[in-house]
Amino acid sequence: MTQVQQASERPVRSGRLPLGGLLALAAGGFVTIMLETMPAGILPAMSTSLGVSEAAAGQTVTVFAIGSIAGAIPLVSATMRWPRRRLLLLALVGYVVTSIVTGASGIFVLTLAARFVAGVFAGALWALTAGYARRLVEPHQFGKAVTIALAGTPVALAIGTPAGTMLAALIGWRGTFGVMALLAAGVIVWVLAAVPDFPGQAKGEGTPLGRVFTIPGVLPGVAVILFYVMAHNVLYTYIASFLTPVGLGGNVSAVLLVFGVASLASIWITGVFIDRHLRLLMIASTALFALAVLALGVFAEVPAAVFVSVALWGLAFGGAASLMQTGVSNAAGDAVDTVQSVAVTGWNLGIAGGGILGGLLLGGFGALALAWGTVALLLVALAIVIGARRHAFPARQG
Repeated sequence: MTQVQQASERPVRSGRLPLGGLLALAAGGFVTIMLETMPAGILPAMSTSLGVSEAAAGQTVTVFAIGSIAGAIPLVSATMRWPRRRLLLLALVGYVVTSIVTGASGIFVLTLAARFVAGVFAGALWALTAGYARRLVEPHQFGKAVTIALAGTPVALAIGTPAGTMLAALIGWRGTFGVMALLAAGVIVWVLAAVPDFPGQAKGEGTPLGRVFTIPGVLPGVAVILFYVMAHNVLYTYIASFLTPVGLGGNVSAVLLVFGVASLASIWITGVFIDRHLRLLMIASTALFALAVLALGVFAEVPAAVFVSVALWGLAFGGAASLMQTGVSNAAGDAVDTVQSVAVTGWNLGIAGGGILGGLLLGGFGALALAWGTVALLLVALAIVIGARRHAFPARQG
């Protein structure tokens, strides 16, 4: 890439964070997570309206994740030479269209197809977000920018998804998908107003997918994402099943609220320290998560201990996406978009794998096994983080 091209990719900055653009990216992530998780709170209404069982309606979440896995790498690779904002806007327009189709559809197969396509666009948006945030700022602000741009995820989990469930109770699940289409349209306007465009890669500049894993730091970084996210989803997916046997089945919403609030606090802490202490924060996040879940397993029948442990879990998890994606992005260099598409695939494989493994543990060994399985996966992730001291999570940050 020529010096002229490099200069054109980053606007002249005064040193202040471009909050308008970063928050627009965060809003895109917020809508993405809302669309992915919202059916979980409205399954009875969806299943009745579509004439299928709740288990079948639950597959609207599954096919969204499958779409993200299937779409991230191919779509980003095929559009590598596009101006970056064009692909970002395409994903958001895709949300508008698929939300309208989902809300209007009376045919279950069509609903599933719309959800799959929405997942494909989600994979592309997530692959773009971290790299886009980095292009908006100077190098010493990379971590903080990525943290802000990815903040939409925990905010959606803590506030958005419960709010969507309550809205569906007021206006119906179909009307709620209509509101999501309007939100996505609003984000499109925001992006056009606040997010500058950047050129794609010229022909011959892109890093072939096969070479991505040879870049030092990429493979361990993606492996950490896979094991960490899988660990989270083993327990988070089945949190109601974990709490019910210990007498807290009626407190699931309260437990998730504690988790969400702690996650929001974690985002703030991460944003303050990530550019100076990425490695320390990643080790602390993984270790704290493991200790919190270990405490859940040991003190599961003590309600106060459960709430404290869940708060520590949220404190560990809230900023983890920023930490992991910053580590992978730092290692990726000029191949950041391609590497991020691989990271997004690893993230969604972790979600799917956590759901599958959690189901096997729950069915085969009981609810308590969810905690021990989560701890085992986190110990693997922690070992990889500690070992990746040269590239993905370096001991020294320049």
